[in-house]
Amino acid sequence: MRDDPRLTPARLDLAAKHLEGKVSAARFVEGESRVVVAPHAPLRRSPSHDAPLDTEALMGERVTVYETNEEGWTWGQLVDDGYVGWLPAEALRAPGPAPTHKVAVPRTIVFPGPSIKLPPFEKLSFGCRVAVARVEGFLAVTAANGYVPTRHLALLGAHGPDPVAVAETFLHAPYLWGGKTSLGLDCSALVQLSLTACGIPCPRDSDMQERAVGAAVARENLRRGDLMFWPGHVAILRDSATLIHANAFHMAVAIEPIGDAVARIRAAGSEVTSVRRAAAATVKPTR
Repeated sequence: MRDDPRLTPARLDLAAKHLEGKVSAARFVEGESRVVVAPHAPLRRSPSHDAPLDTEALMGERVTVYETNEEGWTWGQLVDDGYVGWLPAEALRAPGPAPTHKVAVPRTIVFPGPSIKLPPFEKLSFGCRVAVARVEGFLAVTAANGYVPTRHLALLGAHGPDPVAVAETFLHAPYLWGGKTSLGLDCSALVQLSLTACGIPCPRDSDMQERAVGAAVARENLRRGDLMFWPGHVAILRDSATLIHANAFHMAVAIEPIGDAVARIRAAGSEVTSVRRAAAATVKPTR
């Protein structure tokens, strides 16, 4: 019997060595550690650019790789949230210097030298991780010799105090199924990014989040930061009257009254299944 295939590195022909004796597969292999070096990399359901996008891996994320095929795709598992799928091999490298900082704004730019007049060569999204070697003025110099505004970075272990405030920085970002950046993200990615930025562990998909995050609360006792769930959807409450969510109706991250969202989604055939309250993390310095 197989566990959730989204989180289980097992196929009929190949599985992770640590699953030997637990699942059936033609062969079992030890994984190899890799790190994402592209600003963001698609994780797809099959090794094709046309395959569904399940999630994205951000720069600095660790991946355990179990196979690389001749077409340039790697099959592996993201270390942070355990998601399994296919990523472009060119987006991964052997681990180098350990990340020290993370991007703390929706999007920043990387310059090739110590001047903001130089043409930037990379754009990084919220949550991307970089190894800072030194600071020159208002620019942090990464181990890869990129220059990033220090104001756009936070220490890797820093936690923000308010997931709602994080979510609000993505307001109007386009909706993208499987997306995880300000260029496009889905409802559960908005929740995952917002909670993990505040030190609250959070899985990737809304059904996983409903099972794992926090504790259920009564609809009569809503407060800021609560998560409201429908089948296949999740939103974050801003207060007892409004919520914020990435959704396909607005095709963007939007704020709207709770009652309007509940009525519209009910008209489409879905009812609220639960409201959950995540435990707050201990706040650490953000710089």
